[in-house]
Amino acid sequence: MSSNIILGENQYGKAEVRVVKITRDSDRHEIEDLNVTSQLRGDFAAAHLEGDNAHVVATDTQKNTIYAFARDGVGSPEAFLLRLGEHFTSSFDWVTGGRWEAESYSWNRIQAHGAEHDHSFVRNGQEVRTAVLVRDGATTHLISGLKDLTVLKSTQSGFVGYPKDRYTTLQETTDRILATDVSARWRFKTGTDFSALDFNKNYDDVKGLLLEGFTEKYSHALQQTLFDMGTKVLEAHSEIDEIKFSMPNKHHFLVDLSPFGLDNPNEVFYAADRPYGLIEATVQREDAAPAAIAWSGIAGFC
Repeated sequence: MSSNIILGENQYGKAEVRVVKITRDSDRHEIEDLNVTSQLRGDFAAAHLEGDNAHVVATDTQKNTIYAFARDGVGSPEAFLLRLGEHFTSSFDWVTGGRWEAESYSWNRIQAHGAEHDHSFVRNGQEVRTAVLVRDGATTHLISGLKDLTVLKSTQSGFVGYPKDRYTTLQETTDRILATDVSARWRFKTGTDFSALDFNKNYDDVKGLLLEGFTEKYSHALQQTLFDMGTKVLEAHSEIDEIKFSMPNKHHFLVDLSPFGLDNPNEVFYAADRPYGLIEATVQREDAAPAAIAWSGIAGFC
């Protein structure tokens, strides 16, 4: 082997372990539905360079650990990942850190005969909840989030004053539909006492603030609305240092009905799925400590 070729950063694990936990401690069942990825970091050089697997905790073992931990319940995706991270870094001396990620899928009880059913559910398709845990030695980074949260305001949005050149065809408007699929991830301050946090309550509150922020002001651009949404979260939650957004502009174009002898007073639109504007930004505290390693591997965010 050439003396100037070395092993760089590496990690490995089991991706997308689908686990559904049904709690049956009463006639009224509860459901928790996750997609979990486990990736370990540490001293794995011998596996790469010598084919020595003495330090390789099998990916199948990581999968089985996820299932075994689910036996005691999930609670929240964040709490579940914290348990997994603590287990792997404390059980194997050579595992110095890792990255654990979860998507959480929400289910609602079916309404039957005027009441919520005890053990029948319908998938809630409003959004997917996300969480990422990164452990790097003694430092723990935790990121909560959501994706595919589709929102629309039918007025109180416009787009004017932008540069125009020979290629510009877009007409200015002071009254348009503003719609987007919100993907947002918020990072808790490094050193936060996670045991003191109710992650489910935190998630519900942040989601509610994001939705409120989307509605509250006239939007001169999706960029402005994004910043207002992030600011609202940070002002209400001192434990959060930064929030990243990736928000496509889901364009709605007014249909010309004049060929049919009809007017169109801003009521009939063509919803275009592509191409689309893609707006990404980070809203953060000025004194937030940088944490690039926490965001490494999260695609789709600047």
